[in-house]
Amino acid sequence: MRIDIILESNLPPERALELGRLAEQVGLGGVWVSNMNDARDPFINFVPLAMQTERISLGPIAVSPFELHPLKMASSLMTLNEVAGGRAQIVVGAGGGTATAMGQKPTRVVRAVRECVEILQAAATGKPVSYHGEIYDVSWYNPAWIQNSPPRLYVGANGPQMLRAAARYADGIMVSDFTIERVRWAREIIDSSLVVAGRTPATFPVNNFWAWHVKEDVEAARREARIWLAVRGTIYPKYIGDILDEDEAQIVTDNIQSFIRAYHNKTDRIEGVPDAIVSRIVAACTSASSVSELDVEIERMQQFKAAGLTEIALRIYADPAASIRLIGERLVPALAG
Repeated sequence: MRIDIILESNLPPERALELGRLAEQVGLGGVWVSNMNDARDPFINFVPLAMQTERISLGPIAVSPFELHPLKMASSLMTLNEVAGGRAQIVVGAGGGTATAMGQKPTRVVRAVRECVEILQAAATGKPVSYHGEIYDVSWYNPAWIQNSPPRLYVGANGPQMLRAAARYADGIMVSDFTIERVRWAREIIDSSLVVAGRTPATFPVNNFWAWHVKEDVEAARREARIWLAVRGTIYPKYIGDILDEDEAQIVTDNIQSFIRAYHNKTDRIEGVPDAIVSRIVAACTSASSVSELDVEIERMQQFKAAGLTEIALRIYADPAASIRLIGERLVPALAG
């Protein structure tokens, strides 16, 4: 199973370069950065890393056609891919914080994401593109300068409709904060769609955005995980039932604003939610162990692999260099093959 990392979105390019080079040195497969509305441009920020590495893949999570027209997305992505010698990657998503910050109200998102990926695929050939979809049009686009192998185009998909559709045309799929059981559920949908489309399930990349808080001090790991729970998809109504009973799930839903306040205030105190429930959420939807308990996380990753993940993207937080070294030294060998 390939192990990737996800960097903090507001890192300066020289820090992204330092951490990305370290990731390559310890044998990781890819470096991602979240595409945030108030962060540095992810395509430009990765140029130094693209120029000073040789093997590792790199790119943003997730870029929406509702924030960046597919034609301009193609130019940015193909430029990064050229600088990286064919190692660029991207997750195309349906919406996200940037589209919301722009006042966009995405509609027909499954169709929009498909048309976006089809435009990117056409651009990657280096031939003239004339595309007339139901949502997007591209004319007079002739990227003759494109000569590298194409970037890998993932779709960010959590719901069954997007999972089913993306399996027919994308190069891979990235889910977010999926537990092991939820990965099995997604893999069944993906594989059945792949078979119908005449594609091979065994070689189709499926990745999972997963929070990594492993530290020497287990209490520090859990505190950090609690702060960031508001951005874990698992706490929201569609998914909280995966890990809590109905009454407990309702407590979480009734107190969602407490999670959001904790995130904005960078505190681990979740008002209105019993500590026992918060602890169970942290244990189920993040890796928040001590280094001495790393075998627990290795076992979790092996179960993810058995459930159908071919890749996992670990979002790292404080002291990212230490996290990268630990992942390279312990996880990569354990999950090789």
